[in-house]
Amino acid sequence: MAAATLDPMMVDWRIRFGVLALVWGFSFLFIKVGTEGFAPFQVTFGRLLFGTAVLAVAMAVKRARLPRGRRTWLHLTVAAFLLNALPFSLFSYAELTIPSTLAGICNATTPLWGMVLSLVALSEDRPTRVRAAGLGIGFIGVLTVLGAWQGFSGLDVTGTMMALLASFSYGVGWIYVRRTLTGTGASNLSLAGSQVGLATLQLAVVTPLFTSLPSSIEIVPLLAVIALGALGTGFAMLLQYGVVAEVGPTTAAMVTYFIPVIATAAGVALLDEQLTWNTPVGAVIVLAGAALTQTRGPRSATGAVRASGSPDKAAAPQPATPATPASRHS
Repeated sequence: MAAATLDPMMVDWRIRFGVLALVWGFSFLFIKVGTEGFAPFQVTFGRLLFGTAVLAVAMAVKRARLPRGRRTWLHLTVAAFLLNALPFSLFSYAELTIPSTLAGICNATTPLWGMVLSLVALSEDRPTRVRAAGLGIGFIGVLTVLGAWQGFSGLDVTGTMMALLASFSYGVGWIYVRRTLTGTGASNLSLAGSQVGLATLQLAVVTPLFTSLPSSIEIVPLLAVIALGALGTGFAMLLQYGVVAEVGPTTAAMVTYFIPVIATAAGVALLDEQLTWNTPVGAVIVLAGAALTQTRGPRSATGAVRASGSPDKAAAPQPATPATPASRHS
C-alpha cells in the first residue's frame, strides 16, 4: 500500500509535466553554479554519475534487463556520446562565459536542428511549407536573441557557439537513435540507463586527462551537481517516461517549449543575470518556429510515434526532442 502511494504514476500527469519542465529549466542554473566550484568536465561527470545512480535504482526496482547484443551496445555508445557526454560537456563549458538564460534559449533550437537533419537523413520526413516557414522563423529568432543587428557586440561567440553545437548534437543523436536503436527489444528504461551509464564511463576516462582535483570542495556547487544529475538527468527521465506512456510523445514533447522560459526566469531571479529586450522576444520567435517545424501530416505523425518507441527523450528527446531514449535535455 505504501509503495503504491509513492508511485509517481499516481500523480496527475499535468503535475508531473510541470515538475519535469521545472527540473529541466533549472538544470542550466545548476550547471552555472556547478562550474563555480568544479571544472566543466567534472560537472558533466558528476551529473552523469548521479543520473546513472538514479536510473540504476529504477532498473533494479523494475527488474529491467540490460540490452543484449554487441551491435546494440555499440550504437548505445555512440548515442551516449552524442546525447549525453558531448552536449552536457559543451553546455558546461559554454556557461563559463555565457549566462544560463542564453544557454537555455540555445537549447530550444534543438527542434530546428532536428528538422534540418531529419530532412536529410530520414526519408519519411518531407518538407512542407509550414515546416519550412517554421525553420525560417526559428532562424530569425536566433538572430534576434544574439542581437545580429548590433554586430553581436557584447556576445561571447565561443560560448554561444558551444551551446548551439550542444543543441545540434542532440539533433544528430536523436536521428541516430531512431535509425539504429528502434526495435531492439529492450525497454526504454533499460536503453536509457545503459546509455547514461556508458556516457559516465566516457567522462570517467576524459575527465582525469584534462582536469585535476579541486583543492577544496564547496558545498553549494557540489549540491548543484548532485541536483543536476539526480534530478535533471535521472529523475527527470523517469518522469518523462511516465508522461509519454500516459499522454503520448507529442504532448510530452511540449515540455521543450517551457524549458527556456524557466531557465530565463531562474537565471534572472536567482543569479541576477541581465536580460535585454531582444532575449525574451527572440526566444518567443525561436519557440514559435520550433513549434511549426514539429507539425506533421497524418503519415509522418504515425511514423514519429512508431520511431520513438513510444516513449523518451528527449528523444527522448531524451527530450530531446523530447521523446526518445535518453536524453535530455539539459
